[in-house]
Amino acid sequence: MFTGIVEIIGVVSELNPQSEDGGTTLTISNASEILDDCHLGDSISVNGTCLTVTAFDKSTFKVGVAPETLRRTNLGSLKQNSNVNLERAVSASTRMGGHFVQGHVDTVGTILKIEPDGNALTFRFQPRDKSVLRYVVEKGYVTLDGASLTVTKVDDEEGWWEVMLIAYTQEKVVTASKKPGDEVNVEVDQIGKYVEKAVEGYFSKGSSGEPAILQKMVERIVDARLKSAAK
Repeated sequence: MFTGIVEIIGVVSELNPQSEDGGTTLTISNASEILDDCHLGDSISVNGTCLTVTAFDKSTFKVGVAPETLRRTNLGSLKQNSNVNLERAVSASTRMGGHFVQGHVDTVGTILKIEPDGNALTFRFQPRDKSVLRYVVEKGYVTLDGASLTVTKVDDEEGWWEVMLIAYTQEKVVTASKKPGDEVNVEVDQIGKYVEKAVEGYFSKGSSGEPAILQKMVERIVDARLKSAAK
């Protein structure tokens, strides 16, 4: 679990594709600030993707990237010297400055345009998987390359949303250096998914035609009465 508050920007110093399984191993450098309490097996968010540390020293660490992760994220487009957002997994003492981020990328988004607004920048994104748009709401959260950002505008018909990067954030995340046509990893707010599932469960129909949740409640009451009568 992460907060979406990027701690540092690291650099991809080495990529080693694994021909036997189609995955790859990444070596990330310039990461000493987040490795002082690191252990093998720890989780680190790399551009919003939760990856497991397989080796590390004072300033670098290695992670393995599975084929499925390469297909679903933008990690497959990384090259030597690419910058990446880094965040350690939360601890009991972590301040929740962003929102609950799993590090499970839902899709990638393409930058449609970038417009300056004073010293801020407004980015417009279009997701590859349009179905995630139902979880993106104005003033809600969205995670882009691991950074928790506030949605400023959504157009469901045209299939895009916008976020604004203030001057301070521009210095702290890799998104600010990207151009139209570049891709970002997208994780939508997981709370929306839970709410959707709960609502679907309530309105789905049971065998009697009543909402399934009501049918289950009735069944539990009947079972309890039958057990009580049998005693």
